[in-house]
Amino acid sequence: MIEQQSSFDSSRNVSATMPANPQVAHSTTSRVCPWLSPLMYLLGRHFLMPLFFGRIKITGQENLPKTGPVILAPTHRARWDALLIPYVAGRCVTGRDLRFMVTISECQGLQGWFVRRMGGFPVDPQRPSISTLRHGVDLLRNGETVVIFPEGGIFRDDEVHPLKPGISRLALSAESSDKPGEAALPCDKLGTASAKSERGLGVKIVPIAIQYSQPYPTWGTDVTIHIGCPIEVADYTGNSVKQEAKRLTSDLTKALQKLNHQEAELTQHAFAEIANG
Repeated sequence: MIEQQSSFDSSRNVSATMPANPQVAHSTTSRVCPWLSPLMYLLGRHFLMPLFFGRIKITGQENLPKTGPVILAPTHRARWDALLIPYVAGRCVTGRDLRFMVTISECQGLQGWFVRRMGGFPVDPQRPSISTLRHGVDLLRNGETVVIFPEGGIFRDDEVHPLKPGISRLALSAESSDKPGEAALPCDKLGTASAKSERGLGVKIVPIAIQYSQPYPTWGTDVTIHIGCPIEVADYTGNSVKQEAKRLTSDLTKALQKLNHQEAELTQHAFAEIANG
């Protein structure tokens, strides 16, 4: 069964040099296949997720923006995360396709074919290219929802691990840009007050904590997903980009930690139960 609870929370340079390998730059392009995406969302929501998992408990879905540029920042606990995030935040819930930033190894073979046609695009975590950053910024400038796992890898100990700084820099770079057709500000201009007031894009980062009833999910595993209040990236454009990126990363870490440990606080709340399917 699915359990849902409303949880309104009162708390809340880019180098101009292109990568040396032109194939890496070309590989960052992505698109959403108009027939495959609706089909996969339908199959996942009504068949795969309900049949595989025992109970899926979701809180905070009202925190998901349905318009504007959004970065979803989930914790990463299993490969199932990439299927659960569309289940709780994809087109059936928000009316939006999700654009995943995935490691380049996930974009190979048949899996890569599906990833790219579902809107995913690769990043090489060892040698992240400027083209990946540019593509992510372009998606946000077009009002898309981008999914980035900020911890980088899968961690099964149910603790929030140090976040990679790339998510904050991407968010700040996009926030410094304007509507499509306008170039993003150079890195040394990102932190100016005038940039915030005149060119703010309105990027939001939504923290999401995913928890499984066992470290390696198998058939019948229960899942709990807590969706936090959006973080306004415009609130982090007052000083140097390095300083603000560090502050944004710190606040995102705290938000994820709070969501990750709020299960005990919810035991006294009643949940509305909806039958799977």
